[in-house]
Amino acid sequence: MKPELSIVIPALNEGKNLAKLFPEIQRSLAGLLDRGAYEVIVMDGGSRDNTREISRESGAKVILQTGSGYGNALVEGFRNAAGDYIVTMDSDLSHAPQFILSMWQARHEADIVIASRYVRGGCAKMLFVRRVLSRLLNVVFTKALSLPCKDISSGFRLYRALVVKGLYLESRDFDILEEIFIKCYADGRSATEIPLRYVPREEGRSHADLRKFAVSFSKTFWKMWKLRNSIESADYDERAFNSRILIQRYWQRRRFKIITDFCAGAGSVLDVGCGSSRIVRGIPQAIGVDVQMNRIRYMQRYKKLFANATVYALPFRDGCFDCVICSEVIEHLPSGEGHINELIRVIKPGGKLILGTPDYGTLAWRVIERIYRAVVPGGYADEHITRYDKRGLTEILQKRGLSVEDARYVCGAELILLCKKVNS
Repeated sequence: MKPELSIVIPALNEGKNLAKLFPEIQRSLAGLLDRGAYEVIVMDGGSRDNTREISRESGAKVILQTGSGYGNALVEGFRNAAGDYIVTMDSDLSHAPQFILSMWQARHEADIVIASRYVRGGCAKMLFVRRVLSRLLNVVFTKALSLPCKDISSGFRLYRALVVKGLYLESRDFDILEEIFIKCYADGRSATEIPLRYVPREEGRSHADLRKFAVSFSKTFWKMWKLRNSIESADYDERAFNSRILIQRYWQRRRFKIITDFCAGAGSVLDVGCGSSRIVRGIPQAIGVDVQMNRIRYMQRYKKLFANATVYALPFRDGCFDCVICSEVIEHLPSGEGHINELIRVIKPGGKLILGTPDYGTLAWRVIERIYRAVVPGGYADEHITRYDKRGLTEILQKRGLSVEDARYVCGAELILLCKKVNS
């Protein structure tokens, strides 16, 4: 029988602890899953005690790691797990098996369920220095990278297997926990936390090397900072709307105000290239379209209608929308009018097209783009392959049967046009 749940346990010289842990797992899961519906995988990092013998006697599958370190244990454990869900936990009895039940019950709530020491109801019995370092690490990662998580360093988690099996993971130490969470979140995956009462290990000593720990976490933080500030992150637009950088937050909110004012009174609204923008959320009747599936996945939490499609082939019949919004999209596309023709096609006669793009005819945008590229490497500015100015874009639209009714700017740099479809 294919197991529903795989429990992956990294271990190195943990025989005494595992002898106590396995019976607890069996008692905790008795009656929850049918016999044989779960498997226990021990990833052995080269133990010299009786870790492998104890594990096999208890019915666990033992796999000898081909690479060293906690990160490799998880990567290889994911690869060998057969369950639809995967739990990762420590072998030193600091993770009580009864919490597996709580994570299992929450499995339909999110893609990742974290047993958290730092949410209400959770606690951690740790030495003072270790507790301070743990808190500091969590604050730095979650606040600096805008992550909805209190305990990003907890290794006691439940994952949907399909989510983690598709990840490319580089970390090979304990920093893999941060990398997994951040890459999943950037891919539009959801997470929830349940309270955990964390206790110290009973036998043996920790295998963490603080010096190596600090180096690996610094490297991972830098890589994840670049990911979180790139367009690859599913919540890129939403994060910018709430940015601590005042000019970025103002820019996003000014764009939101102009566009929502322009589409006031429209019945049916389509936002093409919606990303995680507040625009589609701020217009109750709006439907969103985006080519990036991770953004659609992320936005599903807001219970709106979305379609995964390209601007060159919108999955709607001719003339079915009163208003079509396309903001910060066309500059990323090759020059040509195929995408503009498709936008116009789905607009009703007399309907509106709201089109936003940087105006390269302005000095303001050219200066801003240079600064933006230097401050936010990997941001949208690096992907602008077609440069429009107001006069050229107006001519293109007029040739396609649109009249330009209004034009406004964000900071004198981003142009937002309100157009009317004159021809049927």
